[in-house]
Order: sequence, then C-alpha cells, then structure tokens
Amino acid sequence: MTYRKRDIAPTVEGALKEMPAVILTGLRQAGKSTLLQNDPFLRGRKYYTLDDFETLEQVKRSPESLMDGEGPMTIDEAQKAPELLTLVKREVDRKRKPGRFLLSGSANFHLLKNVTESLAGRAIYLTLSPMTRREIRGTLDRPPFLKSFFENPHLESNREVKPIQAFEILHGGMPTVSLKETSDPALWFKGYEQTYLERDIRSLSQVGDLILFRDFLQLASLRSGQILKQSELARDAKMNTAMTSRYLSLLETSFLIYRLPPYLRNRASRLIKAPKLFFTDSGIACHLAGIRSEKQLDEDALKGALVETYIASNLMGILSSQWPEAKLYYWHIQGRHEVDFVISEGRKTLAIEVKWSSRWTDRDLSNLRTYMESDSKCIGGILAHNGTRAVPLGDRIWAIPLALLLE
Repeated sequence: MTYRKRDIAPTVEGALKEMPAVILTGLRQAGKSTLLQNDPFLRGRKYYTLDDFETLEQVKRSPESLMDGEGPMTIDEAQKAPELLTLVKREVDRKRKPGRFLLSGSANFHLLKNVTESLAGRAIYLTLSPMTRREIRGTLDRPPFLKSFFENPHLESNREVKPIQAFEILHGGMPTVSLKETSDPALWFKGYEQTYLERDIRSLSQVGDLILFRDFLQLASLRSGQILKQSELARDAKMNTAMTSRYLSLLETSFLIYRLPPYLRNRASRLIKAPKLFFTDSGIACHLAGIRSEKQLDEDALKGALVETYIASNLMGILSSQWPEAKLYYWHIQGRHEVDFVISEGRKTLAIEVKWSSRWTDRDLSNLRTYMESDSKCIGGILAHNGTRAVPLGDRIWAIPLALLLE
C-alpha cells in the first residue's frame, strides 16, 4: 500500500520542532497510525502503540520502562494509560527538548479528565480529520482554494471542474473506504460500528445497555447537519436529558460527532444559539442512517443534511490542517434566514450557502444577502453549487462549484 500524504503532516512536523510534546487526536481509523509510522519526517522515532496488549500491560506495570534514553518517541493510543502522561509531564519538566514526545489517541484529550491537566502548557493539540477530498485526490501541492479566496476574494480563472459525485457522500473520508481499499464499504462500516460500540465506548465509559446506545447512535445520525435539540432527541430515544447529554459527550469525546457553534457576532434578537450536530464522517452518518446506495441517498429526505455533513467534514479538515486561525460556524435567524457556514478569521467573515443542484435562482441568494447586510465585516458570500464553473453574481457574491471550494 502506498502512503498517502496528509495535509496536516507539515503542521505536525513544525510543532515537533517547537514543542516538547505534540498530541495528535482524531476519529479511530482516520489514519493517525499510518501517518505516525509512514510520514518521512516521523520514521526515525521510536514507536509504541498501546493498542498492543503486551505494550499496554508493560506500561501499566512500569511506565518508566518506556523512557530509556532521550531520543524522540511516538506513543499511539496514549489515552489508554493516563499514568504515562504524568511521566511524560515529569520528563518534559526535567528537560524541555523540542520533539521529544509525539502522542496520539482516538479520544479527545481535552474532554478526558486528568489528561489536559497533566500536560497543560507543555503540549500542542492537533486533530486529524477523516480524509478530505484534497487528500483523496492527491492535490496537496497547492494551498486550499478557500484560504486563498478568503485572502483575495476574486476568481483568477474560469476553468471547468467536475461535479462531486453522490458516492463521495456515501463513502466519506475514512481511508479504507475512500481510497477503495475494501470492495464492500457496507461491510466495513458495519464492522466499524461494532468495533466502536464494543471497544471504544466501553473503554471510555461504562455503557450498561449497548442496545439502547446503538439506538441512540442511529437517532443521532438522523440529525446530522441539523440544529441540536436535546429534548427532542431524549424523547425519541426514550431517555432522560442527563443520559442524553452523557451519550452525546461520549460521541464527542470519541470524535464521532462535533457541535458546530452558531455565529453570534451581530445583534439580531432571534438568532439561534443552539449548536448544529454533525457526524465527523458522512460515510459513517449514511451507514448509521441506513442509506447504502446512491439511489437511496437521492430519494431520502436527509440528502441535503448529509451533503452538508460531507461539506462540513471537508471544511473542518482544511481548517484544522491548513488554516487553524480560522473558525467555522453557522448562522440562523429563527424562522427566517439561515446560512450553512460562516468562516471567521480575525474580524473578517465569509458566508457559504451549500446547494447540491447545479442550478440556482435569485431566491437562493436571499440568505447570503441578509447575512452580508447584518455583518459589516463580511468580505462576501459564496453560493456553493454542484456545477462545473464559477460565476460572479454581483456585489461580493459568487457562485462557486463545490469541487472548487473543497480543492
């Protein structure tokens, strides 16, 4: 298998040159271990994985046994041995040497007790997203279109691009599926779901009723790309709000979901303040929602939300790896206007409305115009469509193909 370079690799390399400890986290099987073992910059490091039972047992018995010498060390799935993190802290305090420790994990260290405290001020945290379209297509030789456009909002050329295909939404960005390393994506996703439930969730927290949790997981997938209403989710799942909140936190801690915050930096009194719920990978969301084919996706009422889930995953991947200064939001005035995504860096914003069709009407631009009128710092609005060419649509508004937006 040929190693496929990831967008975040230069950021990891740069962090190791400056910080004594770097922590790379992200969804299980999103490609962390492959990156850690195959990136040319990282190959010379000692590598340990706590997914290996013998290594984990050794660390639990005697964590000091791993600390022989002072060479650079990589520890995969480090969250499985919190006692090791205390030792890393001690070693960093003893000798603050850049690049000494590279830790990874499929749990959000910020949400795990006793982990963030152990390495506060001593580590930088990076997140590996599922593969973006840029990574799958191997087009990392140029900066992301979106970042370049934000810095200089104009169209340099009117070249034609190919539309995004429905199977890309179904497959998402998990490397095994998106790189076609399996001939049966449905079977792979089924195995992933079972592994996630039986292994990761039980290692993070006690879940007494796996059937109840599995039902909750499916109900959550049906809400990807929508404003999170915990009371409605709790009602449908037949559980109380405290349990619902706990289960959502479990999904978030294991990177299966994230909550996209609303953009609130203007004074509209009816602005929605609840986050949107997104699954980190559209392929997993489609699987859990029971959508297995392009025909099913095309006919399902969730199609728009799942397309938005796919776009959000790509945008989050681009921002986390290539544009960490920028933040992603959504904007919604209750019952009146909504913009799918707002990108903010410094005091400037860019509004993005997603449309799966390749055609649009003037009505499709009304939400963008309303947002732009409400935010004096907005540099422009993008109607992201699934066509082939970019077109200027008037004062600071452009129709840009989804394929170009994610390039």
